[in-house]
Amino acid sequence: MNHSERYVFIAEWYDPNASLYRRYELLYYPADGSVEMHDVKNHRTFLKRTKYDDLHLEDLFIGNKVNIFSRQLVLLDYGDQYTARQLGSRKEKTLALIKPDAISKAGEIIEIINKAGFTITKLKMMMLSRKEATDFYIDHHSKPFLNELIQFITNGPVIAMEILRDDAICEWKRLLGPANSGVARADAPGSIRALFGTDGLRNAAHGPDSFACAAREMELFFPSSGVCGPANTAKFTCCTCCVIKPHAVSEGLLGRILTTIRDAGFDVSAMQMEMVAEMYSGPCVALEIQQTNPAKTFREFCGPADPEIARHLRPGTLRATFGKTKIQNAVHCTDLPEDGLLEVQYFFKILDN
Repeated sequence: MNHSERYVFIAEWYDPNASLYRRYELLYYPADGSVEMHDVKNHRTFLKRTKYDDLHLEDLFIGNKVNIFSRQLVLLDYGDQYTARQLGSRKEKTLALIKPDAISKAGEIIEIINKAGFTITKLKMMMLSRKEATDFYIDHHSKPFLNELIQFITNGPVIAMEILRDDAICEWKRLLGPANSGVARADAPGSIRALFGTDGLRNAAHGPDSFACAAREMELFFPSSGVCGPANTAKFTCCTCCVIKPHAVSEGLLGRILTTIRDAGFDVSAMQMEMVAEMYSGPCVALEIQQTNPAKTFREFCGPADPEIARHLRPGTLRATFGKTKIQNAVHCTDLPEDGLLEVQYFFKILDN
């Protein structure tokens, strides 16, 4: 690999002390994973070329938030034509929607998505209203089965995701398989609809057919105008909070962790990807967990905070299975029963609004 090859981005950082946004030119050298930063306004070097192991090429796409030495930068634009040519045509976004009939298999489907090379950039468990469902199925307004579609999609929660990779729209459609799950089992037996769907209506998941359709549907589920979009599914009763930490999300462990939580008898009643100040290294995924006495039982299921201790004393727990260090221990859980509702409200009321 060419040691001098570099990708350039225009990035922005909010300076809380000065209460203003500062703009930088961020240079990334893929040969050795080093970074360099220049102050755009003052025309001077801000950070000399330095090796930085926590930034990877797959993190570099427009709109993403990256952490460089404890500064959270938003990537606004490509910094030169070479970067735009090399990376701009490669990354594409599309909508992945897990339908009500496959919510219980969300962990397995998300793991398939991660293994196929997709990056999940947005995620939210939602409950669609009839109007939102009608807007979603706008292309089927003249079809005789429209009411059946709307009744099905509003009958339970869905999980909407914005997913990213090269040629994302075509690759996601390939992963899904034919729209009818019966046909999928014959023609594409390894596809998501073959594995988790039932028929042409209850076919587990959805993906848009074109770039224009993807843009319209992503705007419906994740509006850019600042409004909230469809409501989350948090119940705020008999619940506790779990946060899947950024390192576990970036390592593609989200699906396996969700499956492990489900298999242990816990109900994930709400789910949302967030970027919070306390976890600057990347997006985390917040869950509302429901069960009898949820705070105590789920805390025990998470295990000791130190994964090494957990592996010796509680080998079947989440932190023993997925944790690496005391800091990167896969999940946060509510410690005190009285704090469970407060933490769930923080993620699913305060941040969501």
